[in-house]
Amino acid sequence: MHKKLKIFGTLTSIGVLIVLIQGALVTKTESGEGCGATWPLCFGEVIPTNPALETIIEYSHRIVSGLVGALIIILALWSWKQLKHVKETRLMAILSVILIIFQGLLGAGAVVFGQSKAILALHFGISAMSLAAVVLLTILAYEDSKGIRVIVQVSKRYKAYVFLTIIYCYAVIYTGAYVKHTQATLACAGFPLCNGMIFPGFSGPVGAHYFHRIAGSILLIVLLILMIWTIKQYKKEQVLLWRPSYVLFL
Repeated sequence: MHKKLKIFGTLTSIGVLIVLIQGALVTKTESGEGCGATWPLCFGEVIPTNPALETIIEYSHRIVSGLVGALIIILALWSWKQLKHVKETRLMAILSVILIIFQGLLGAGAVVFGQSKAILALHFGISAMSLAAVVLLTILAYEDSKGIRVIVQVSKRYKAYVFLTIIYCYAVIYTGAYVKHTQATLACAGFPLCNGMIFPGFSGPVGAHYFHRIAGSILLIVLLILMIWTIKQYKKEQVLLWRPSYVLFL
């Protein structure tokens, strides 16, 4: 059941992951201006002639992103039709399409108009959310094909804590992307001290790096609380028991 949809969803998920890796490569090699300030053309050409390495990296990222974007739209429509009886499908389908469009617009805007490091970090964060939406759509197809409906009974407090944890995880991802785009990865020497200081302040690259450290440390505590809470209150719910532990040690 849903064999073709599952295969298509898996391939699309892999495609989105490749786009994320390509985006990281573009940032790492500083190839964001590899096609100049033109989009969707590259230096005013459909296919750039005699491209430099930076141009190849940026142009291939654009091509793959466009193809994967088309796959996501097909997956969303296909899932909407095949899995319409699963209530989460419509939300994930809508999110996957909106996020990939927004991601593309942010990328185009960065090329044509130039954008701040904060917006570039947001671009990566949106890409991560897009991957999550596509993977969840694929998981729904796998679950429905086996007749599995994962339904657990949890308290409102637990549910609210899980949602807040997800939101905070995204915030930490964003701070990490901001550190990368501001080239602050090595701004803090040593750990847990930063350049020999307990508190170096929040200004400049050092501040960005230090803030990310604090955010990541708090996330560790948040996940520990979630794991302990789950083990104590919902140890009979296997789907809940293993997820927090897996995320924590990942």
